[in-house]
Amino acid sequence: MISIRNEPALAIKDLHVKNTVTKSLAKPYLFWIGIAFLLLPGLIHAYLLMPFPGSQNLNAITISYYLEKVVTPLRILGGLVIIWYAVVNFSSNSRGGKIVKASVLALGLISFYFTDFKFQAERMFEEPQTVKFANFINNNVPESTVIIGVVNNGVAKAYPLNYLGYHHKIQDNVGNQPVLVTYCTMCRSGRVYSPIVNGKRQNFRLVGARHYNAIIEDETTKTWWYQATGKAAVGQLKGSQLQELPYEQSTLAAWISKHPGSLILQPDHHYLNGYNELRNYDRLQAVDKDSTLKNKDSLVRKSWVVGLVINGHAKAYDWRQLFKRRFVNDSFNQINLLLTLEKDSLTYHSFNRSVNGKVLHFNLDKSGQLTDLETASLWDWDGLSTSGILKGSRLSKVQSYQEYWHSWKYFHPNTLYWKDL
Repeated sequence: MISIRNEPALAIKDLHVKNTVTKSLAKPYLFWIGIAFLLLPGLIHAYLLMPFPGSQNLNAITISYYLEKVVTPLRILGGLVIIWYAVVNFSSNSRGGKIVKASVLALGLISFYFTDFKFQAERMFEEPQTVKFANFINNNVPESTVIIGVVNNGVAKAYPLNYLGYHHKIQDNVGNQPVLVTYCTMCRSGRVYSPIVNGKRQNFRLVGARHYNAIIEDETTKTWWYQATGKAAVGQLKGSQLQELPYEQSTLAAWISKHPGSLILQPDHHYLNGYNELRNYDRLQAVDKDSTLKNKDSLVRKSWVVGLVINGHAKAYDWRQLFKRRFVNDSFNQINLLLTLEKDSLTYHSFNRSVNGKVLHFNLDKSGQLTDLETASLWDWDGLSTSGILKGSRLSKVQSYQEYWHSWKYFHPNTLYWKDL
């Protein structure tokens, strides 16, 4: 029989054992909490800003923006918790427990290398280390290369698309005007903006991608901007708009024929492998490569379109149909339009086909030269009439963009769509 006098002692002993067991069970959670703070925010952030399966379809740019602000503080907190656990309680773990925790920590550090270094957007797609231009005589860029061309104050510059596609952006000056020349290969979207924000020239960094479009951040306000629209999506200047500058997309040969004195961006030897991977980027559509697709005129995510925005309204033109027809006379939002392709099938133009209050209708003659049906005047690819009654007249240019259908539709959800039937 147990003595009644021993019951308090047994109760104290039971309580001590209970507290010991509780502590031993609770302390490992500190390690896992530390791991969660150390790794999860960075992994989620990387997932949302890179084109991983499903990530780009989420409406998560605001979450991504503010998550980036807290990733470092949370990692510091997680690191401190893990260090405290390692000093105070790691030795009390079983051998198996030590191996598991050490392995998890090692895997976490490896993931940290990939999320913050290896696959960080601004490290993967650095800006050129050497920005060098050459005239056509000293040029090393093939004439068949597709370029984005910018003209200002009598100065013309050509930026090869495979260079832009790798770097995503080049910050430069054209005719003493600051320019931010951008291109996103996931959207097939080229844009040129003024980097002047609130009266100050900004330096922009590549953040990552949302909805398969590059996101850039200005240095002063840390606002995030969509490359495809120049609109501030989140941050101090949310809702603001970068000033868009006119540009043309054409082959280098076509560009030089109009601007023989143009300067041409030369390759930076540090990134030749990256450029080489994009050398055939502009030659075939996704539908042409898909052997399972019987109807090549099907509209798929990566179908090419030429898009225009006139007075806030958008319209897209099927590239394959434009390729077959070579020219389209159309009217949209009270503007009479001419869309046409040059013989190289890569250089496209968009013009207002009204001249001196008269609407013209265009065709291509047997030699492939533009002519209007009303006066039979001939026109060059810069919109200038070179002979006929209207000689010396010029068609005004309308800014247009070659883009993937999925991108154009997302950023212009109410767009109209033209397809020759």
